[in-house]
Amino acid sequence: MDALGSVAHWPVDGAAVGVVRLGPHGPGPTAATGDVGRVHAWASVTKPATALAVLVAVEEGTLSLDDPAGPPGSTVRHLLAHASGLGPEPGPPVEAPGVRRIYSNAGYGVLATVLEERAGMPFAEYLAVGVLEPLGMAGTSLVGPTPGAAAAGLAGPLDDLVALGREWARPTLVSETTWSDAVSVQFAGLAGVLPGFGPFDPCDWGLGVEVRGAKHPHWTGTGNSRATYGHFGRSGAFLWIDPVAGVLCAGLADRPFGVWASRAWPALADAVLAEVAGTPGEPPAPDGVGPGRRDGPPPGPGHV
Repeated sequence: MDALGSVAHWPVDGAAVGVVRLGPHGPGPTAATGDVGRVHAWASVTKPATALAVLVAVEEGTLSLDDPAGPPGSTVRHLLAHASGLGPEPGPPVEAPGVRRIYSNAGYGVLATVLEERAGMPFAEYLAVGVLEPLGMAGTSLVGPTPGAAAAGLAGPLDDLVALGREWARPTLVSETTWSDAVSVQFAGLAGVLPGFGPFDPCDWGLGVEVRGAKHPHWTGTGNSRATYGHFGRSGAFLWIDPVAGVLCAGLADRPFGVWASRAWPALADAVLAEVAGTPGEPPAPDGVGPGRRDGPPPGPGHV
């Protein structure tokens, strides 16, 4: 894929990026650049993997999305969607559940603890057995296996990140119904802050993944549909799936997120989407196909 050539000009010492076409008969092969086997920290791109572990537990009946978890009035669903009222880091709630979208690492620590208690095994083990091993993510592991690591503790190679993206694009571990719920907006209409990009109203989020919606500026491209969902991390990692264009894109780098990424990532996304749209015989899907909503300042400090 010619669009991947721009990665060589990123201001980093090392990066790896992969693109997958999501055709009607399933995802295609990965077009990639860089050292796809090099292990990088994923930071908050850990959260989609943690969310999958929770959703697997829901499918098994170990948990329910509506089980109480976290502050009074909060549920597993609230925690997954950053709507529990917990602040970014451990501490008392700063808002009532369901009132505001507050990006919360602490909430994912609570999820790990709840899952440990209900499943009767350490979170790291449940994540490995329920998600990493079935998806063939042998090079990925949880660094510092504590409840807090559920928010940002994974490290692994691009090949494994793409495997995670393939699962989020075409589920094998959970049902179509659960997956459709996860990539659709939860608690619609909540305002909040997307770390690194500023406040948005609404600030759309699914169950473990951000839904782009009408956010602008954004870390994906101007050509990405509003149904695009995914996550990025302060380590320089990102993963997005655009179900309208039928494209998955994932990347890892050895430079933390900053202004460089807020410029390079959207430019790459637009180049990838333009190249895909120009492929003869495989036009992008029409708007309105797939789950999620379709309707609808320079990057500042903050992290995900």
